[in-house]
Amino acid sequence: MKFTLSWLRTHLDTDASLDTITRTLSAIGLEVESVSNPADRIRGFRTARIAEAVQHPNADRLRVCTVETGAEAPVQVVCGAPNARTGLHVIFAAPGTYIPGSDITIKAGEIRGVTSAGMLCSLRELGLGEEHDGIAELPEGTPVGADYAAFAHLDDPLIEIAVTPDRGDALSVRGVARDLAAAGLGRLKPWLHDTVEGRFDSPIEWANDYAEAAPWVLGRTIRGVRNGPSPKWLADRLISVGLRPISALVDVTNFFTLDLGRPLHVFDADRIAGGVLTLRPARTGESLAALNGQSYTLDAADCVIADASGVQSLAGVMGGSASGASETTSSVFIECALFDPIIVARTGRRHQIHSDARARFERGIDPALLPSALEAATAMIVDLCGGEASEVVSAGEMPAWQREATLRFRRLAELGGLAVDPDRAVARLEDLGFEVAAREEDSVRVHVPSWRNDVAIPLALEQDPTLDVTIAQRAATSVPAIEAECDLIEEVLRLGGLDAIPPVSLAPDSPIPARAFTPKQTRTAIARRALASSGLVETVGFSFLARDIAARFGATPDALRLLNPIATDLDQMRPTPLATLVGVAQRNAARGISPVAIFEIGGGFSEDGEQAIAAGLRWGMTPRGFGQPSRAPSWSEAKADLYGLLAALGVPLDALNITTDAPGHYHPGQSGVVRQGPKTVLGRFGALHPAVLAASGIEGAAVGFELFLDAIAEPKRRRKAAPELSSFQPLTRDFAFVVARDVSADAVLRAARGAERNLITAVRLFDVYEGSHVAEGHKSLAIEVTLQPKDRSLTDTEIEAASSKIVAAVAKATGAVLR
Repeated sequence: MKFTLSWLRTHLDTDASLDTITRTLSAIGLEVESVSNPADRIRGFRTARIAEAVQHPNADRLRVCTVETGAEAPVQVVCGAPNARTGLHVIFAAPGTYIPGSDITIKAGEIRGVTSAGMLCSLRELGLGEEHDGIAELPEGTPVGADYAAFAHLDDPLIEIAVTPDRGDALSVRGVARDLAAAGLGRLKPWLHDTVEGRFDSPIEWANDYAEAAPWVLGRTIRGVRNGPSPKWLADRLISVGLRPISALVDVTNFFTLDLGRPLHVFDADRIAGGVLTLRPARTGESLAALNGQSYTLDAADCVIADASGVQSLAGVMGGSASGASETTSSVFIECALFDPIIVARTGRRHQIHSDARARFERGIDPALLPSALEAATAMIVDLCGGEASEVVSAGEMPAWQREATLRFRRLAELGGLAVDPDRAVARLEDLGFEVAAREEDSVRVHVPSWRNDVAIPLALEQDPTLDVTIAQRAATSVPAIEAECDLIEEVLRLGGLDAIPPVSLAPDSPIPARAFTPKQTRTAIARRALASSGLVETVGFSFLARDIAARFGATPDALRLLNPIATDLDQMRPTPLATLVGVAQRNAARGISPVAIFEIGGGFSEDGEQAIAAGLRWGMTPRGFGQPSRAPSWSEAKADLYGLLAALGVPLDALNITTDAPGHYHPGQSGVVRQGPKTVLGRFGALHPAVLAASGIEGAAVGFELFLDAIAEPKRRRKAAPELSSFQPLTRDFAFVVARDVSADAVLRAARGAERNLITAVRLFDVYEGSHVAEGHKSLAIEVTLQPKDRSLTDTEIEAASSKIVAAVAKATGAVLR
């Protein structure tokens, strides 16, 4: 919400400074996002008068001007503007002045041999407009030497505040002024409006076939209007907040949208067919050419305003261009309606329309303001454009918005954390427009004002705001007063300043703070640190990508396709972050950046839901060094990355096994799936499939891994015994087993490890061989076994016995034969 200081003061009688106003706004919950002053950019520009303008002796299109600037002596300025003439009042920039519209700083110098000590400026050069036919012409009688910003009343700070979704009343200048007055910064001025007598029956009537979406709508016709540019005060007011003046009729509606938070719309009455405007659900397939230049295809969930020829407006969101006011409009019909917030919000979201009207209707507007707002708009249109008004026509009736709420004074301290004197608490509520219905020693019951749609809503809505509850249903809902007590507590406390509320611990009796991170958050943090420590660089990507790319890494069900993607090539939820990393590698490769070592921790999506995945990827040739040639990454590096991450997360590596059923985006002969037990899949690793890399535009080999963080069990809460250290030297024995080609090395390692658990501390594969001296269809696996005696040195007999157990265990588990 944007407004200027001068606009605010049309509703607020105050002498508070700008700093005081902005501090108070943030203190009462209307957070100030920015404060800017247009005058700050044009400091140094002065009003001046051309005392004499003569032809430049060396240039046909230049004039030499003698300029009175308010200094003792006039200055000479060379000017190329066609309207530079004797006696003209102008805007003067002395040497050293920065020109914001041209991004230059004026310097004194010579132009075609004639000295020039300044510049005569256009409004475009000051950044204040688009006119560029010549220098700005100020009115006759303009004082010479005055600060131009002050003369033009541009010294008017612009304030922008953030408005929470529940405070629709704060999307108006008057609503902001009301809050400031209640906070003690002046007095809220009375808002008075003229009543315009109807001179004739309106030729346009209302029909309401969708009372659920629009319970009450008013309107009236004004004939004999002359549309044209708005007067300067109205145009300047809109320009000051970033709106472009269009015409007097349209500008009036924009003015009341911002001033009172009351959106209005004007139809060209001569373009309305049939004499009836009907509020109804849209018919599926109907279209609307809107005022923003876009065309929208509607469906039955949209509320529209239609005449006999078709849809003329998307109710509460955007008007149609076919019946919009133009410079030829001579008769208008003003719409002043109450639309349901939920239906308006869904329509705006469905069609991606963001308008000032939608922002206010979806937060809820003042239902009691409709008649007076219509009268005020009628009076302004008649004043600016002439004409005469009809009687008011309507459909529906004002909903029963009246409700009450009760505040128990002790709850201010119990729930809000700050005790407030009961009289002061009641006074603050009254300053905000709440009226006291009954006052007791320990509580007060108040009537809620019509503009506070956020106070005393039904409890069911507070618990589930997504419920499809319309205005009519809300009005019919009985609201016990106690349900709104928290709303009243908030109002009383914020007017005293949110920063005045002391912080209170949620667990004041506990000396030990609650754990800050959940186990899942802790795993993620550990994984991020471990991967970064291993030389991988973290990336953060979108959770969606192109469907054809996603299909290379897993299933792409229609349920995971985006109906409204932010880009056409980002329309599918990704199966795994590894797919995103491949895209990152491709972009690096296209820029000649190699090697690439990256990781991402994010979501992978399937029909079963989302799962957290830590994925990594290595691609590109390593730099060559002394005695070390350049080489491509190996699948074993991906395995090492994955196992290092599992170790960092506390997963016992000796309890893991590897199978060869990796998904299709991995190389079938250089990949594996890491399991904990027969069913739990912890991750997968390996070289990426050449076809996947080729389709992604990546040359050379790339390896990657995926770890499913949600599959890692939480560590058991038990005290671990200190590791038992032995003073005896360990010894190693090597074994080479001949096994069938389809026997995994992991099966051999697990069998050897379990042969003598009290003695064997490590088993490692160090060679795989196929070839001569090994039968066809078989391979040789060589392992190293570490034996660690604990209480004495092992004898040769004990070593042989342990070796026999290892050979027997491996043979039994895998059918291996000692080579």
